[in-house]
Amino acid sequence: MTALTDKTLLEIKSDLAAKRVSSTEVTKAILGQIEDMKHLNAYVTVCADQALASAAEADARIAAGEDAPLLGVPVAVKDNICTDGIRTTCASRFLENYIPPYDAFVVKKLKEAGAVIVGKTNMDEFAMGSASDFSAFGAVKNAVDPTRVAGGSSGGSASAVASRQCYAALGSDTGGSIRQPAAFNGVVGLKPTYSAVSRYGLIAFASSLDQIGPITRTVADCKYVYDIIKGHDKMDSTSYDGDLNQGETFGTLKGRKIGVAKEFFPSALSSEIKSAVEKAIGFYEANGAEIVETSIQSFDMALACYYILSSAEASSNLSRYDGIKYGKRASGCKNLRDIYYKSRTEFFGPEVKRRIMLGNFVLSSGYYDAFYLRASKARTLIKQDFEDALAKCDALICPIAPTTAWKIGRKVNNPADAYLEDIFTVPVNIAGLPGLSLKCGEDKDGLPIGMQLIGRPYCENTLLSLGEIFEKGGRA
Repeated sequence: MTALTDKTLLEIKSDLAAKRVSSTEVTKAILGQIEDMKHLNAYVTVCADQALASAAEADARIAAGEDAPLLGVPVAVKDNICTDGIRTTCASRFLENYIPPYDAFVVKKLKEAGAVIVGKTNMDEFAMGSASDFSAFGAVKNAVDPTRVAGGSSGGSASAVASRQCYAALGSDTGGSIRQPAAFNGVVGLKPTYSAVSRYGLIAFASSLDQIGPITRTVADCKYVYDIIKGHDKMDSTSYDGDLNQGETFGTLKGRKIGVAKEFFPSALSSEIKSAVEKAIGFYEANGAEIVETSIQSFDMALACYYILSSAEASSNLSRYDGIKYGKRASGCKNLRDIYYKSRTEFFGPEVKRRIMLGNFVLSSGYYDAFYLRASKARTLIKQDFEDALAKCDALICPIAPTTAWKIGRKVNNPADAYLEDIFTVPVNIAGLPGLSLKCGEDKDGLPIGMQLIGRPYCENTLLSLGEIFEKGGRA
């Protein structure tokens, strides 16, 4: 018999609806797993009392014959997404005691669907990082190998899902922060099209790049959660008020075209990762899809473009944290300048400081044209290259990262090396496209290898169908 915590979201949803198990039993099992797996440091805050109260309410609703998409199902939320009455820290000392007075749009959606929120997951501070080791609450550990990083910045969400500490979790993705940790932990992660899911209540890192999405154990679970959280929101001025189902749902690869860009396989790519992704391409071709050779000529620009644009936006967004309007205030301040200087020095971590300084530099007089303006122009080229490539196929396929999960702490003092890990994920955010991460193999150490499917705007259904077909047959 499968343990309660080992079941997928859709399986536990079915059991709850059929009254084979109660939400209270399921929630207690998940809370027990959180306690057993606390060495992974996947959570910043565990909401045991609130979760059990929500579970009891769900049981009463189920007994009364009610139904809702996630009624009684325990889920987790990344700690940069606001939750009414539940601490939301962004894994930063600046916000370590912040309790929002409102729910983010996606949290409202989860609650309306009947979900039981069991806690807030650990992350890189203010979502800035590729390993979840820049957290004021300590590094998150990989669910497969606890000596390795969980990926970032949604490392807590991915590790929690993989280690059975929840059935699904929300993450945010600014340059790969859902897809890369999902790959490192061997689970599924979807970065939706920019504007398909409201950012209202997401504490901003880079507003033109940030996007909320689900992390789950299966593609079917991923689609289920995405369908719940997507939708127009008048509280988000960038929220899309149009057709969010422009893709297709299908069960066969016949007639499908999958693009492979030569730039996606540079010489520095791990041979094991290259082999695993090529094997996945072979699966698609063997099962009826046409493989189309294409090119993203601006691919080499993307990483520099991303770190200029995202850091510039971060420096602007984080300027509000001054010890007066937002966040904690350092003690012993003598004047206004002291408050700013001491509070930011004491409460921001090293990576956040690095990106604020980089952002201020590229926006400063004399450097704006040389860096920020040129990066903005490069962004236009990147978008156009992806548009041209996707005009010829249903989706593009490529690796998620050039390596598998590395040892904890190995890249903390080598930021340039860590930034290179984002080479395959950041172009998707720059172009505003959807990207799906799923496992396609393992390296010699048994660490998961992830592949990425990239689609046209609002064509998540196409990616999810391609992913589900691979999930069912590609690992055989």
